[in-house]
Amino acid sequence: MRALVTGSTGGIGEAIARRLAADGMSVVLVGRNRERADAARRRIAAAVPDADLSCEVADLSLMASVRSLGERADPLPDVVVSNAAVVAPLDAVTAEGLQLTFATNHLAPYLLLRTLAARLGDGPARFVVVGAAPRALARVPVDLDDLQFRDARTLGPLPSFRPFAAYGRTKNMNAMFGYALARRLADTRITVNGGHPGIVRQTGLGRHARGAFGVFTTLLNPFVPDVDFGADNPHWLATASEVEGVSGRYFVRREEVPTATHTTDMARQDRLWDSSARLVGLPVTL
Repeated sequence: MRALVTGSTGGIGEAIARRLAADGMSVVLVGRNRERADAARRRIAAAVPDADLSCEVADLSLMASVRSLGERADPLPDVVVSNAAVVAPLDAVTAEGLQLTFATNHLAPYLLLRTLAARLGDGPARFVVVGAAPRALARVPVDLDDLQFRDARTLGPLPSFRPFAAYGRTKNMNAMFGYALARRLADTRITVNGGHPGIVRQTGLGRHARGAFGVFTTLLNPFVPDVDFGADNPHWLATASEVEGVSGRYFVRREEVPTATHTTDMARQDRLWDSSARLVGLPVTL
């Protein structure tokens, strides 16, 4: 069994990769630079001495890099955990002209999982899309007419909190994409499920935080669990017999939960799907 985990050079992603390696899987660690990927590989190898680990370098904010990652994966993975995410300033734009949070958190998993699904064909696989808290996300529906947060005023009155509101929208995009992809793969042996890892510290998500939001994240850290807690639900979705063959669901603490109606509306899912296809240069049809 082979697993590919994005955002696995630290935080929750590294903890997920370590658990999968302890299960005996060959694990591909995906990170933005070789040094961080190699450091994570060494840490996991120290914890799991017989771990079968390899590293792939990919900048998930750049669609050319994501496409290359999906096309060169060999052998193809049996498990893919889409975990990488950022909370970036609203004016942060990639070299390809895309807003950084949107590109990394939504377009990257959209392009990667579509690319891998096309290559897998009739092969079995589990895709796990790491999301966020459904109750909190209910308050930040995706603006389908402003996917890249150009109207910052819609993200709330406090400028320092707006990047986190944008992050919340991308996590709703993750849920919508997971449901839409599961529908399109219903006749295959690929399953797609989303899950909340819990609010944990040491994720690195708040590294760009400023103002009131920066203070909030600093004060919150001592009172939340660590990344090993956050790894439990995604790891369970990737491996548990209880969810074998289950697809198109969302889980919190190993329990299926509903998400907001604005994420389960199929017309909204399809609008997001079509817009995303155009932005990454894929056909609308899978």
